Amino acid sequence: MTPERSPFHAGELEAQRRAGVGDGVSGRYIRDYMPDQHRAFFETLPFLVVAGGDAEGRLWLTMVEGPPGFVRSPDPRTLSIAASVPAHDPLTAALSAEAGIGILGIDLSTRRRNRANGVIRAAEGALVIDVRQSFGNCPRHIHVRAWRFAEPTRAAAARTSHRLDAAQQARVAAADTLFIGSGYRAGGDRPSDGYDASHRGGSRGFVRAASDGTRLRIPDYAGNNYFNTVGNLLRDPRVALLLVDFETGGLLHIAGRASVDWAPEDCHDPNARRVIEVTVEKVVDRPAALTLRWRDEASAAQLAAAS
Repeated sequence: MTPERSPFHAGELEAQRRAGVGDGVSGRYIRDYMPDQHRAFFETLPFLVVAGGDAEGRLWLTMVEGPPGFVRSPDPRTLSIAASVPAHDPLTAALSAEAGIGILGIDLSTRRRNRANGVIRAAEGALVIDVRQSFGNCPRHIHVRAWRFAEPTRAAAARTSHRLDAAQQARVAAADTLFIGSGYRAGGDRPSDGYDASHRGGSRGFVRAASDGTRLRIPDYAGNNYFNTVGNLLRDPRVALLLVDFETGGLLHIAGRASVDWAPEDCHDPNARRVIEVTVEKVVDRPAALTLRWRDEASAAQLAAAS
């Protein structure tokens, strides 16, 4: 299938061919509008993960939060997000009218997730987004967590650096969940163009950081075979990562450049089909950035069984 007839752009099609799935991938569930069940799902969420690019050409991911209902979908091609983004969030300046945006809606308590991308129509008072592409994802690799809102506290000042320090490397080593942002624009206003926000999950330690804090290795597992992230990276190496401290609401934003190792021989995870190798360019660490908190339901169940 040619890029002109496919919901996938050329990079995604190349990734599918390199992975050996080729024309076996159907794009029938990738739409230029949101089905009603997706619209209703977005309106139940207390947060969204969003991707965009800053004036310096870097990609960033962040998380916006609010009480369920802070996201509305007045029609199948529109999302309205009633949330403000703090000044020290690396995506603040990028969330302006006519800017591209990638959106991941994910409910960790039910393991549901839907993705969309589009263009910001308005950014005053609320982000109003013209949706260009929408699709669902399977629940694979999502760890179940229950959420709650904590009492608001004054967030500590954001810390910026160009590598991960020892404490940040420890957070990476302890993580079982990561969000990844990518993007590509082929031109011609194709729906597949734009930014993408996606989820990655695994056992604790599935992401590895180099001891000098300048590189990360992320195993890429079997998935839906769309290869949105990998396909974007084949055409544009810019990448954004986001780690959430589920207990404290802290956000660790990482911007960098990525390459894909299609035949990793020394991977720390034997289940990896590929490895995304990230060179860190900039880090923004925001302690207690969110009022949301999550509880690991598997760990809670294990503690209850042991007591």
